Amino acid sequence: MSLPSTNSPQLQSGSTIDSPHSQTPQPDELVLLDKLRQGDGASFELLIREYGGYLMTITRRYLQSEADVQDSVQDTFLQALRSVGQFEGRSSIKSWLHRIAVNSALMKIRAQGRRMEELVDDSASLFDERGKRIESEPEIGESVEDQAINNETRKTVRKYIEQMPELSRNLLLLRDIEGYSTEETANLLSISVASVKTGLHRARKLLKKRIEQDHK
Repeated sequence: MSLPSTNSPQLQSGSTIDSPHSQTPQPDELVLLDKLRQGDGASFELLIREYGGYLMTITRRYLQSEADVQDSVQDTFLQALRSVGQFEGRSSIKSWLHRIAVNSALMKIRAQGRRMEELVDDSASLFDERGKRIESEPEIGESVEDQAINNETRKTVRKYIEQMPELSRNLLLLRDIEGYSTEETANLLSISVASVKTGLHRARKLLKKRIEQDHK
């Protein structure tokens, strides 16, 4: 399977925002889906050309190795081909592939022996000025995308996110960039809802602090 490094001209599939919650398929997408369900090889090649570059961009946010990125995107397309018969078309093809790609990347992280739950204590614990652990603290409600409107472009904010520790990076990507709910994020990372809330709180604070320090 040959994957492109950048997007080719895309189908008229609606929004280009990197979100797993996009519109229903357009008419040309429905035609493509029908052909994929019929096992049309040319349509599968079209799927790769249209969405390969986009999925590589998404997957690179989670995986540091380019070889892992390539493997994960290939796995995404293979999973899509196997499950296209069960895809009901309630979201766009882009959104459908997006979700498969995120799951594939996170599965690769877990397969490499890195359990997210083990990172929570180091990456997500909060302490007061006396060094005492804070057991519960209200979740910061403002996402990093909202903060970016006021003090950074989204492109720059995402650059900082890429430099974050693994758990913090994935929490920010899933909750603030891609818009998954707290419960969905917990399921995707195989951690508790409480860990998501605590970890996201600290990740947002850490990101804000790094941005402020670099722009003093």
